[in-house]
Amino acid sequence: MELLSTLNTRLSRWTMYLACLCLVGLLAVVVYGVVLRYIFNDAPPYVEQVALLLVILVAMFGASAGVRDAGHIGLDSLVAVLPEKARFWCEAVVYVLTVVFAVTLFAGGAEMAVSTRDSTIPTLGLSEAVRYVPILIAGILIGLFSIEHLIAQFTGKEVVPSWH
Repeated sequence: MELLSTLNTRLSRWTMYLACLCLVGLLAVVVYGVVLRYIFNDAPPYVEQVALLLVILVAMFGASAGVRDAGHIGLDSLVAVLPEKARFWCEAVVYVLTVVFAVTLFAGGAEMAVSTRDSTIPTLGLSEAVRYVPILIAGILIGLFSIEHLIAQFTGKEVVPSWH
């Protein structure tokens, strides 16, 4: 458990750093595109596609880090009124379902990457499969982070958030 927690803490921090960096990049690309379009009347065609890739990166990396630090949406008000044993099993079911979601995310992303690998993003010249790489990475990270929570649930340990 200690090795997994150490690994996940580092992965979560780097994932959040990357999400923040991509968010700054997204802001820069959008401002660049707007300035060129409205001031110089010369918008480069690649700006929109770069912005879309950055949005995917921000969403997937941010969601992954949110799962590790339990920052995701939850219905705690209902679970809070349940008895301790029922609360335990509700949380365990949530973590199992999150692992299932992570596997589904990875499998779906892999299928889409394989099916689009021969197509290119016209303005960037990159394979369309590039769009699905962040989804694959997020599937792996969400799976790892949920497994850590599940192990902690059954061993009575607590997952210390990376951003505390």
